[in-house]
Amino acid sequence: MLVRKNFFDDFFGDIFDDPFYSRGYAPQTQLMKTDIREKDGQYLLEIEVPGYSREDVKAELKDGYLTITADRKEPVETDGEKTKYIRRERYYGTMKRTFYLGEEITEKEIHAAFRDGILRIIIEKPQPKKIEVEKTSIPIEG
Repeated sequence: MLVRKNFFDDFFGDIFDDPFYSRGYAPQTQLMKTDIREKDGQYLLEIEVPGYSREDVKAELKDGYLTITADRKEPVETDGEKTKYIRRERYYGTMKRTFYLGEEITEKEIHAAFRDGILRIIIEKPQPKKIEVEKTSIPIEG
């Protein structure tokens, strides 16, 4: 059961919660929905960027953070008249998601492909580094 806090919420809340009345603006995490899987010593990220072309999407690794940026410009109107929108749901502009991978991952362990509005990123899991113990001799004075 949903409990409202005040009269305004009780009276108008359901109207404004209805997707029909929303302005079409969603948080960025809803725009770039991501599935992350682990398989065969790799991580697979599948990121939805519908309506974007491969040229609109960029991936950057810096200081252990993988940042995915997608930028799509609004179509330019050429007929000289301003279009009046009745409803507008498609998103134009820049979206961004960041994932922390760790300092040990380099660009060489990351492979990306874009097809049908899905960015697929394969990240090789880092292999545990073998710790080599150096034997050092400590002089003992007498």
